[in-house]
Amino acid sequence: QVQLVESGGGLVQPGGSLRLSCAASGFNFDYYTFGWYRQAPGKEREGVSCMGPDAGSTYYADSVKGRFTISRDKSKNTISLQMNNLKPEDTAVYTCGTVTLCSEKEFYSGQDEFNYWGQGTQVTVSL
Repeated sequence: QVQLVESGGGLVQPGGSLRLSCAASGFNFDYYTFGWYRQAPGKEREGVSCMGPDAGSTYYADSVKGRFTISRDKSKNTISLQMNNLKPEDTAVYTCGTVTLCSEKEFYSGQDEFNYWGQGTQVTVSL
């Protein structure tokens, strides 16, 4: 059974940090490109960051560059997103999922029905 299970969301004050993790199972983790998406109320889903199978290609949205760091651990089949200096505008539901194409300049998710998705985790940045 294919599963992506996120953890690590929560409430944090502006300037604080959170680390999101996504544990993958039921498919060959090493072959896939993974990404973190987020969706805030009333807004479209946004590709925040992604990383290729060899961890050599990574993408960050301009809004998170210098603050967020994506990583993958092959030994644990886990994708993580370290989020520092969080801002209220980072408030959203964060979801991990597979990605069709990831490069330094492009995050292309492809068609939703062909991707694997987690259930999402809420991140709220507020005083």
